[in-house]
Amino acid sequence: MAVVRDLRVLLRFRYFRRLLAVRLLSQGADGVYQVALAAYVVFSPEKQTSAAAIASAMAVLLLPYSLVGPFAGVLLDRWRRRQVFLYGNLLRALMASATALLILGHAPDWLFYVSALSVTAVNRFVLAGLSAALPRVVDAERLVLANSLSPTAGTLAAAAGGGLAFVVRLVVADSDAAVVLLGALLYLCGALAALRLGREQLGPDPELIQPRLAAALTGTARDLAGAIRHLAAPPRREAAWALVAMTLMRFCYGALLVMLLMLCRYAFSSTTEDGLRLLGLALGTSAAGFFAAAVLTPWAAGRLGPGRWIVVCAAAAALLEPALGLPFAIGPMLVATFVLGVTTQGAKIATDTVVQSSVDDGFRGRVFSVYDVLFNVAFVGAAAVAALMLPPDGRSAPLVITVAVIYGVVAAAMARFGLR
Repeated sequence: MAVVRDLRVLLRFRYFRRLLAVRLLSQGADGVYQVALAAYVVFSPEKQTSAAAIASAMAVLLLPYSLVGPFAGVLLDRWRRRQVFLYGNLLRALMASATALLILGHAPDWLFYVSALSVTAVNRFVLAGLSAALPRVVDAERLVLANSLSPTAGTLAAAAGGGLAFVVRLVVADSDAAVVLLGALLYLCGALAALRLGREQLGPDPELIQPRLAAALTGTARDLAGAIRHLAAPPRREAAWALVAMTLMRFCYGALLVMLLMLCRYAFSSTTEDGLRLLGLALGTSAAGFFAAAVLTPWAAGRLGPGRWIVVCAAAAALLEPALGLPFAIGPMLVATFVLGVTTQGAKIATDTVVQSSVDDGFRGRVFSVYDVLFNVAFVGAAAVAALMLPPDGRSAPLVITVAVIYGVVAAAMARFGLR
C-alpha cells in the first residue's frame, strides 16, 4: 500500500522516529484519559449520570482547544519545543495521578473537573508543538507527507489508547482510577521519550526576535478578526458557507452523541459493564463510518464538487437519522452511528477542501484557527442543548426531530447557495 510505503520512507529519518514516538505515547495517553473521564462521568455505578454531567465533561475535554488553541503558537514561539514535550507530559502525568486520587477519594465533582481541565489544557500545547517541530526532523521534500501521516498516526494511537482503556476497565479492574493511572504512566513515557531529542533541536531559533508577549497575544486576536473579515468577502463566500454548514453538522453530531451516551447507560443496558461494551461497539461503528468517508469522499467530491457533496451528506443525515433514531433500538442505533460517521466526516473533508482552495494562503492558518474554535464550541454547545432536552433515560423524540430539521436546513441552504 502507498501509505505503508510512504511511512517506511519517513521512518528512515532517525529524529522523525523519535518525535513520532513522543506523539504516539502522548496521544495514546490522551485516548486512555478521555475514555477514563467519560467512564467515570457516565458509567460509574455509584453516580446517577445526567446529561448535564456529560455536557460538563465535554466542556472539560474541548473548551481548552477552543480558548487556548489560537494562542498556543504565540507561546510556542518562545519556549523550546523539546521542553514543552518533556514538562508538558510530566505535568499531565502528575495531574492525571491527582485525578485518580480524587476519584478514589470521592472528591466533589467541581474539583475533579478542575483537575481534568488542567490535563486537557496542556494537551493543546503539546499537539501544536508536535506539528511545529516536524520541519526540524524531515527534509522539505517530505514535509507534506510527514504532515499528512504523523497526525493520522496520532489519531490511531488515541483510538488504540481508548480501546486499551476499555479493556483495562472491563477486564483487569473495574476501576476508573486504574484507567486514569494507566494514562498517567503513558504521559510519563511520553516525557521520557522526549529526552531522546536534543534540547535545542526542535526550535524555535533563539536568535529570532519575538514581539512582547502582550503585543503578540493582542495581534493573534486581531488576526482572528481579520480571518473572519477575509471569509466574509464575496470571493470566499463558498468557504464561509461550508464552515457554517460544518459547524451545524458538528452541533448535530454532538447532541446525538450525548443522547447515545445516555441510551447506553440507561435505556439499552441493565449494568454499567453492558453499557460500556455497547458504547465501545457504537464508537467502533462510528469510526468505521469515518474510515468509509475517507475512502468515499475523494471520489464523490471529485464527481459532484465539494459543495454538492456536503449537500448529499446533510440530506442523507436528515432522511436517515430520524428513521434509524426514533425506534430507540440497538440495531438501528448502530446503523445510525455508521451513517452519521460517514456523513459528518465526509462533510468535514469536503469543507477542508473548500477552505484550502478558496482562502488566500496568507490567511489559511488563521481561518483554520477560526474553524477549530467553531468546531469545538459547536460540540460543547450541542451537549448543553441536549442536556436541556433529554429525559433521564435518553429517549427524546424532539431531539431526534430537531437534529433532522437542522440537517435538512443545512442541505437546503448549501443547495441554494450552489444554485446561486
